[in-house]
Amino acid sequence: MSPLTLVRLALAGSRTDTLRVVLTAASAAVATPLLLLSAAVIAIPGFGQGHRGSDSWAEQYRLQVLVEPGLRPGVVITLVLMTIPVLALAAQCGRLGAPARDRRLAAIRLAGATPGQAVRLAAAETGLASALGSAAGLAGYLILRRALGRPGADGRLLLPTDVLPATWALVAICAGLPLLATAVAMLLLRRVAFTPYGVVRRSRNRPPGPYAGILIVIGAVAMAVLQPGFRWAERIKWSPPGWVLPAILFVGTLCAALGVVLGTGWISYTAGRILRRYGRRPAALLAGSRLMADPWSGSRTFAVLLICVLFGAGAAGARSWFATDFAVREEAGRWQAAQAGQPYYADDNSFYFTTLDLINGAVAFGVALAAAGMLVAVVEGIVSRRRAYSSLVATGVPRGVLARSIVLQAVAPVVPAVLVAAAVGVTLIHAIAGGSVRSANYESSSCTSADCTTEVVVHVPSFVRQIPVPLADLALLGGLAVAAALAVVGVGLLFLRPATAVEELRTT
Repeated sequence: MSPLTLVRLALAGSRTDTLRVVLTAASAAVATPLLLLSAAVIAIPGFGQGHRGSDSWAEQYRLQVLVEPGLRPGVVITLVLMTIPVLALAAQCGRLGAPARDRRLAAIRLAGATPGQAVRLAAAETGLASALGSAAGLAGYLILRRALGRPGADGRLLLPTDVLPATWALVAICAGLPLLATAVAMLLLRRVAFTPYGVVRRSRNRPPGPYAGILIVIGAVAMAVLQPGFRWAERIKWSPPGWVLPAILFVGTLCAALGVVLGTGWISYTAGRILRRYGRRPAALLAGSRLMADPWSGSRTFAVLLICVLFGAGAAGARSWFATDFAVREEAGRWQAAQAGQPYYADDNSFYFTTLDLINGAVAFGVALAAAGMLVAVVEGIVSRRRAYSSLVATGVPRGVLARSIVLQAVAPVVPAVLVAAAVGVTLIHAIAGGSVRSANYESSSCTSADCTTEVVVHVPSFVRQIPVPLADLALLGGLAVAAALAVVGVGLLFLRPATAVEELRTT
């Protein structure tokens, strides 16, 4: 099959196929500028190091998170995290109209194509759409960079438009996204066999086990050993390399996130067993059967939402940690000032909380995109099962029963999964902080005369405070996630009535 034929067949199809290509390209067009902006932040001289007043402090920017080199890694992490829900939305959009696409590929197999060619056709569609989106995203980034490149009235820039990402970074981002999308598409098709007489989907017969909890434990242990490990390194006078701390944080967070996402399969299967065992209504029995038949649908549908809850809970725990640490420092400072008979001047720590507000904004952005991906998944699930639903309606099952079963199928796994994600996010922060904050025990001297002939030595005791669990923030975050899931299911139910029409019994 020639490359031109591959491209022509990959982009052929109905209006649903065109919509799938457009949504995939739009997702890549949004993700590319975010990654390019993060690469531009890395390109600022003195990334992650330097002291105040040195050349590594970029005073030409308005935002303090860009000025201070030690805060720029957090900006990069936040931007990269914002691309995760965008890419997940692209993966969900890749399933839009998939049954019709699979039937078209089966027809191509009947015309003489090999199984490998059929898979390459499906993957080429995603790759080409992502390539078009990456090109549009690169063009949009360059246009915005030129439009925002003029300094403001104070002579400072809002964004790092005075630096360009490295050439290798530009190539890696613009070419890596389409390659990654193609690889993911081929990975998702590994359980699909396109035969000349139809499409065969290999399903997992073994029920999921609670083994994902091991990953959560590994992530928590990795965070818990940070403080003891660095104290031990300080005692033996060994300075670990600079990459050790980011590597441990990345591995611990990644293990915990994977554990939460993969654990949704076990939660869904367990919720389905409970509904099947104790349900007395047809809606509960239908929902339980669907959850037990495909427990991994929850991990696919709610993955991004759970990751957003995980990071949102971590940000809430970090806010509580910072607030407790600042309170302990203020208590020690006030005690020292009172003992020395001097006034106390509190430090302005609002900047740190403003930075956490940026993370919360990224989490809210991720929840919105996760809701969009969930909506695509719910609508696709209703449309793909329209023949089964219309058969149930034709035999006398009310549409209200089907609607309640769809709601139960969505809510039953998402509520406990959100609770687990929030608990894991807070646990990771408390594992790093140790559960409490203690001020240093030291002696301080101060002058009581103008010529400093009289000096007073004050012994400052140690102050300890427990880091409280931010229950209010966690409740707000969990309620927002569950409300988003319910709103998505409610919108998806609007497609139930046309999908259960009697004419759908003739759908192939």
